[in-house]
Amino acid sequence: MEQNQNPKERAILVGCQFTDDDLKFEYSLEELASLTKTAQGEVLITISQKRDRAHPATYIGKGKVEELKTLEEELEPDVIIFNDELTPSQIRNLSGILEARVIDRTQLILDIFAQRAQSREGKLQVELAQLQYLLPRLVGKGIELSRLGGGIGTRGPGETKLETDRRHIRRRLDDIKGQLASIVHHRERYRDRRKRNKTFQAALVGYTNAGKSTLFNRLTEAGTFEEDLLFATLDPTTRKVVLPSGYTVLLTDTVGFIQDLPTSLIAAFRSTLEETKEADLLLHIVDSSNPDYFNHEKTVNGLLEDLEADKIPQLTVYNKRDQQHQDFVPVSKGKSLLISALDPEDRDRLKAQIEEQVIQAMEPYHVMLPSGEGKILAQLKNESILRSLTFIEAEEMYECRGYCLSDHPLSGMLKNYSQE
Repeated sequence: MEQNQNPKERAILVGCQFTDDDLKFEYSLEELASLTKTAQGEVLITISQKRDRAHPATYIGKGKVEELKTLEEELEPDVIIFNDELTPSQIRNLSGILEARVIDRTQLILDIFAQRAQSREGKLQVELAQLQYLLPRLVGKGIELSRLGGGIGTRGPGETKLETDRRHIRRRLDDIKGQLASIVHHRERYRDRRKRNKTFQAALVGYTNAGKSTLFNRLTEAGTFEEDLLFATLDPTTRKVVLPSGYTVLLTDTVGFIQDLPTSLIAAFRSTLEETKEADLLLHIVDSSNPDYFNHEKTVNGLLEDLEADKIPQLTVYNKRDQQHQDFVPVSKGKSLLISALDPEDRDRLKAQIEEQVIQAMEPYHVMLPSGEGKILAQLKNESILRSLTFIEAEEMYECRGYCLSDHPLSGMLKNYSQE
């Protein structure tokens, strides 16, 4: 029988609570466990400590370090994961005391991103974030870094010979930035083309694992990776969705957000998240089955503000209605909908609601078209929301009512036939 090529790595999780919010801290540790599972790790035990502030040398206090050392001898973990971003000196000091590999939350997230990246852009962005994270941590780390190349926190494009020298890493950073700039330019050209074609664009945003990809796949019949894991999607995908009236909009699936997402990661994935800024409508997907849904919603809105995308019209979609948490109460101040992505009727309700939002961005028209204007009539059917179409035999005219984007070329043509 063939052996498993990638056995799960055994991990001890370490958290430090600096506030009185016990529940938030508990959810944060649960999320760290989920992140570890996503990175192919097995959690052996979680230890935590309450402190006013992090210990400057070892993050946790001296007594807790001793306890951790004893646990390590007993459980023999492969990796010890801290629920925070550690400073270079904290990692160095802890690595000197402990036998297992010491990584922090940022490295864990980077590792998952390294596994998930499919496109050239995604891989480059992960490598950029990994190198930016590792650069200040290279001092005196020659021996430890030579251990890189296997295991949680070490995977991905940035794993080879990182200990060589800083000049090599800086040169590589410049090279990646140049390559990313050309990819961003390429994507901007695509976006400009979409804008010229005046297509309505919607984007799915939300906390990681809220069910965005599942909904995206059901609405568009696309084959995006979907699984009950954090950060299942990393590369943005855009597909067409046909609304009840027959009008087509473009829908983009984006990378999931997370609490305390390291700034280097937000910076690295900014070009991916630019898709969000270009949207005419944001569908904010919230997992109604998660007990921490309120903070998840708040986190996403905060990140949208950072991206200057908070002024875009938003529809909050509370997903996983079939597994809804007992204490769930919708908190969105704007328009919201409670659905299950797996229920066809719920998806139809969502499409109808999207159509309503599209209409709000359009202007109504009432025109009389001569029967010979078949080309304009075909355009009305495809590029506007045509609500009624009546053929008046006596005048050999089509009476059409509906809605059209005001900056669409069709809008100017319709003025010649307007009845308003």
